[in-house]
Amino acid sequence: MMLSPEALAIIDKETAKYPPDQRQSAVMAALTIAQDEKGWLSTETMDFVAQYLGMPPIAVYEVASFYTMYALKPVGRHKLTICTNLPCALSGGAATGEHLKQKLGIGFNETTVDGRFTLKEGECLGACGDAPVLLHNNKRMLYAMTTDKLDALLEELK
Repeated sequence: MMLSPEALAIIDKETAKYPPDQRQSAVMAALTIAQDEKGWLSTETMDFVAQYLGMPPIAVYEVASFYTMYALKPVGRHKLTICTNLPCALSGGAATGEHLKQKLGIGFNETTVDGRFTLKEGECLGACGDAPVLLHNNKRMLYAMTTDKLDALLEELK
């Protein structure tokens, strides 16, 4: 089976929120659950989600490729997404990205040689007043990221 029984049970809870003929409405939740389990979304995983929800694979690919929170290729254990939209960029987001590039020795959309970190450039994360903002593994939002905070985070995640 492509996903564990535990993951399928969680997807089933998500699909139960919709009428039985609208299971495909849970596609974003199902992709998130699959990515949490697999680490990224391979074509095989997306095909499985499509079949499980009863929708065309292309519809799943469209969702997965549109939203930046989905990884369509393997990523590091710690995916760090820096908001570089204008408010964050003007409040240090660009400098935050440059600091992380230098510290990690990689650019945006790259992964460290040891597979520990992937650095992504993100669009608005909805916390402009607390810029610059960083998102860790699509789950943990970090605010007002100074170089000291970034260095402490990298040390914590090692």
